[in-house]
Amino acid sequence: MAFNMEEMQKYSKEQMEAVQATATTLTKGVQEIATEVADYSKKSLEESTAVLEKLFSAKTLDNAMQIQTEYAKTAYEGFVAKATKFNELYTNLAKEAYKPMEAAIAKVSAVAK
Repeated sequence: MAFNMEEMQKYSKEQMEAVQATATTLTKGVQEIATEVADYSKKSLEESTAVLEKLFSAKTLDNAMQIQTEYAKTAYEGFVAKATKFNELYTNLAKEAYKPMEAAIAKVSAVAK
């Protein structure tokens, strides 16, 4: 099937719009992920500092071990929760970024057949 110039321009425009939509989605998604990382890092640093202060004020070794154990448990639970959140963010980003390209690729595939 031969393409005329108008059809080629139409397909090119659709492809560029799909690329722009994907780039916009990627930008927003990466910004959201970066914000989550920054928030998690800040919170983690604050919690670590607070635990360190508690450890310095511990009167006994048992008390210090209890503080450390509680912190380790809390830090692990926080990490698992954030890892799950990051997984969701990356998965959603991939799905949303692919949507505009999916339609464009389908159109090209249909024409190529």
